[in-house]
Amino acid sequence: MSFDLDAGLAARRAAGLYRQRRIAHTPQAPARRFDEGGRLTFCSNDYLGLANHPALIEALADGARRWGVGAGASHLLAGHTAAHHALEEELAAAVGRPRALLFSTGYMANVGVLGALLDRDAAVFSDRLNHASLIDAARLSRAAVRVYGHGDVADLDAQLAAESAGRRLVITDGVFSMDGDLAPLPALAWLARRRDAWLMVDDAHGFGVLGPAGAGSVAQAGLGLDDVPVLMGTLGKALGTFGAFVAGSEALIETLIQHARSYIYTTALPPALAEATCVALRLMQSEGWRRDRVAALIARFREGAAALDLPLLESATPIQPLVAGSTERALAWSAHLDSHGIVVPAVRPPTVPDGTARLRIVLTAAHEEAEVDRLLNSLAALPPRA
Repeated sequence: MSFDLDAGLAARRAAGLYRQRRIAHTPQAPARRFDEGGRLTFCSNDYLGLANHPALIEALADGARRWGVGAGASHLLAGHTAAHHALEEELAAAVGRPRALLFSTGYMANVGVLGALLDRDAAVFSDRLNHASLIDAARLSRAAVRVYGHGDVADLDAQLAAESAGRRLVITDGVFSMDGDLAPLPALAWLARRRDAWLMVDDAHGFGVLGPAGAGSVAQAGLGLDDVPVLMGTLGKALGTFGAFVAGSEALIETLIQHARSYIYTTALPPALAEATCVALRLMQSEGWRRDRVAALIARFREGAAALDLPLLESATPIQPLVAGSTERALAWSAHLDSHGIVVPAVRPPTVPDGTARLRIVLTAAHEEAEVDRLLNSLAALPPRA
């Protein structure tokens, strides 16, 4: 059988699901220049506005002068430097756990953790709206995969009660990346302990934004190591750099070093990037005004959206989903904003469930109030929603 790739691509185009990239010619910021010209963007995960911060740029340059560019090897060969180690220690302290381990991406962290902890005799319980990296990690782990309703603790309880597997892991986003809502972490933690399971939280979109000093959704919920034995966070969103980490007990981190294939068999992050991330982490902790600013912009946007009767999902995070329903309507809304010089890409199936295509509007500390008002003025003239 031959691979008819052209037919598959044509079908995707016809369904309105074809993905295309914009080419940016300026650094990460709300106002950017693309091939099409200048645009105001509301689609970046640079929640604290740190990706183009002068202190991070300086730290990266200084780190490159000290360490060179590439790490040159995996952490277990010759790639683990004092810069990596210092960052791991600072990340562990930031989330209140004994140890942390760096991964190249959040995707690799999730795949590595589940692959190291689970096998064919285990079971993993995944929220229906978890990020693709958790979904794929569960599938690749070889464990039995059980999917519970989004945030549905009763459904999860029933599935845990019926499962006979010895090793059981509940996995959830802390903040759901397409809906912006929070997982019911206290209830999940209580249930996991009651059912003799572990809870793992992917806090990619909560770390840096929520909790005391930006420690994340788990800290905001008042949960500790015993409640959430496995915590994953990313560095390329609120911290504005790149990479990910897993934090937990001494035994967990040592187990991952021994068994997580996506950690063992890949080149370490550039050490200069670790230097820059340490600076970003300190800014995250010391400059609480950034979180305050994001919260104020969220309130301003939601108030304006309510006045316009826009179909926003409930979200107290920077992720503000505006549900269009059909793929065609979401594309039309995105094109309308683009015609007003604003970039908010349409998010379509399979990234979100059928019938829930949307604009994923994201607010950051780098946005101005006038820019939020400009967005609202453009949304006021959206094509018909009926």
